[in-house]
Amino acid sequence: MHILTSGEGLQDQEALDFYRDALQTLAGHDVPYLVGGAYAFHRYAQIARHTKDFDIFLMSRDVDRALDVLAARGYDAKLLYPHWLAKVRSGDAFMDVIFNSGNGVVPVDDEWFQHAQQAEVLGLTLLLCPVEEMIWSKSYVLERERTDAADVAHLIRHCAGWLNWPRLVRRFGANWRVLFGHLVLFGFIYPEERARVPEGVMRDLMGRLERELTESGGEHVCNGTLLSREQYLVDIERWGYEDARVFPRGSMTPSDVAIWTAAINHDTH
Repeated sequence: MHILTSGEGLQDQEALDFYRDALQTLAGHDVPYLVGGAYAFHRYAQIARHTKDFDIFLMSRDVDRALDVLAARGYDAKLLYPHWLAKVRSGDAFMDVIFNSGNGVVPVDDEWFQHAQQAEVLGLTLLLCPVEEMIWSKSYVLERERTDAADVAHLIRHCAGWLNWPRLVRRFGANWRVLFGHLVLFGFIYPEERARVPEGVMRDLMGRLERELTESGGEHVCNGTLLSREQYLVDIERWGYEDARVFPRGSMTPSDVAIWTAAINHDTH
């Protein structure tokens, strides 16, 4: 296990007190969680960000209990999106409670905890989300107004030497093209760092691509909705493509999609 340390980003004292108290409250009630977001990114990529929020990751089975515990502590705790996100507020500071990705394909499961990394955060010894799962999750954030592609490149640059590459590739499953796209871009962004991505990984993914060239056309589905909740709505609503997020292809229900789509204007403007 890697013990990761680095300086803390600047936060106001009220927010820091809230985060520490909330984290200790969860630990005191045996609610397992992992720290992600800017704090984990700082330690893995060595890039500091000043943020007014704090991200923790839980398995879906623990979310209701976590919200109940924090609400009993006096915090405003609400489930905002049933398929992936809750928020806990104290004044102007808030904590994101994340148990999946916005597209529903990156659920927090036992593997997140099995491969978590220990670190000092806010003066507490806590577990961070594994870097492989951070790359997996961030790889799908390709919105018009926000993309995590640079985060993915920076994580690979700094952590490539100790990444569990087989596990990372497995995490993407049938969506391996998403990872392959980021790895191709990594070689473009950092020409002298291309060898940091194992040759075997690139050959495996290139082989999959080559095999697809001889296959017949795929299904009438748009996977673009896994990358952006807004930019591919036209494909679903006007051109008749099936939405890759919706069961049985994905894990989201039509209701989940409707709630997530309705929030676009609020979240982006």
